[in-house]
Amino acid sequence: MKKVSEIMTRNVDFVTPLDNVYEVAVKMKKDDVGVIPVCENDQIIGVITDRDIVVRGVAEKRPGSTKVTDVMSEKLYTGSIDMTAEEAADLMAEKQIRRLPIVENNKLVGIISLGDLSLAKESDSAAGHTLTQVSEQRDQIQ
Repeated sequence: MKKVSEIMTRNVDFVTPLDNVYEVAVKMKKDDVGVIPVCENDQIIGVITDRDIVVRGVAEKRPGSTKVTDVMSEKLYTGSIDMTAEEAADLMAEKQIRRLPIVENNKLVGIISLGDLSLAKESDSAAGHTLTQVSEQRDQIQ
């Protein structure tokens, strides 16, 4: 069974509470990602997803200069580097999230996504199961 540390994305770009939503969007475009962690003093305090920008930013007519803390998701679930891919997939399915920040000693060391899980041959079925769980429960909420 693969460990999260073997398949996670390392060197994750992040922003600080001093940054604004425009800067987040630029990083998302540059890195071709849909999530940017928000860190303060090397500690992850939240994340901003592309959906957060649309729903809490654009739809609420906030300018690009809006502080990241005004639109970030603060309800944060994290994983550890010693988790297995299956444990990460189970947590993601349970919490209805598509990306899981990975921390070590409370510091951000990486992030794992459904895509990362699907690329790990052993966790292919776990990724499929997780995606099904996330999608089904989201459909029930809407």
